[in-house]
Amino acid sequence: MISLNRFWGNPIISPTHEHSWESKAIFNPGAVYENGRVHIVYRAMSEDNTSVLGYASSRDGFHMDERLDEPIYVPREEFEKKAQQGNSGCEDPRITRIDDRFYMCYTAYDGGRNPPRVALTSIKVSDFLNKNWEWKKPVLISPPRVEDKDACIFPERTEDGEYIIFHRIRSTISLDIVNNLDFDGTNWTGITKTIPYRPGGYWDSAKIGIGGPPIKTKEGWLLMYHGISDYDREYRLGAMLLDLDNPSIIISRPFRPILEPKERYEREGHVPNVVFTCGAVVMKNTLFVYYGCADKVIGVATADLDEFLGEITKTVMKFNLKTPAAIKK
Repeated sequence: MISLNRFWGNPIISPTHEHSWESKAIFNPGAVYENGRVHIVYRAMSEDNTSVLGYASSRDGFHMDERLDEPIYVPREEFEKKAQQGNSGCEDPRITRIDDRFYMCYTAYDGGRNPPRVALTSIKVSDFLNKNWEWKKPVLISPPRVEDKDACIFPERTEDGEYIIFHRIRSTISLDIVNNLDFDGTNWTGITKTIPYRPGGYWDSAKIGIGGPPIKTKEGWLLMYHGISDYDREYRLGAMLLDLDNPSIIISRPFRPILEPKERYEREGHVPNVVFTCGAVVMKNTLFVYYGCADKVIGVATADLDEFLGEITKTVMKFNLKTPAAIKK
């Protein structure tokens, strides 16, 4: 049966009262693997429920031997600054490398004046690795007055040089294809196709959203995602494979989750019964999935990549999401 194995030392990152900006919660981490290290960009919350982004890194993928004392990304624009009491700020980062830049999509929220929307920023890979946090000015890329979350840029352009963007409007994963990433605050993502939730009592029967950016494997693009059931409202994690040349085609989508809240740190927190990922990496043929636990702490779970893919491919399907979008070779 397909599943992930929790690290015995979970949680690997927890809040600390030494820093007010991350004193309440640390969760929903993005992850990239560069220069022999796993780089974690995580959502941190202060006591007034403002979310900023912190940084930690690890050589072995399990133990964070580096963690910065200051946030690396904070709310800068009106669309992410607190307008009233409640949650606000920069949430749930997902990071994709394209050429010499890291593109980061995140949820921008002002606390209730407007619905959550998707913001996009980027940074040179060299600046990121040197901890020179020269992020590009963020811009909203999702339409106004519409709740939109769980976004990332697809890691490769199409054969026509276009970009694919994953995001979530309401309850389903949406895909859009755009000519470029030059958003200016007046042009928005749309819906070219969707990956639906599965009604009928499944674990992902109420709502789904992507995890981190898809990972290229020999069997297809591995996409982790979260789902909420209509029977218990718990957040679980699942996986699917997308066609290597045409990610509009779902090759396989197993019916069972790969991780569900069972441990105490996953069941007890600010939002109970939640496992939620924004990033995963492959290191020495091991899949590392970093995830938020009950909106409080961060854990990691792993699997042998070949065995994991072997289990996924046992559920074979060919589900074309209508419009083709061949990947550039």
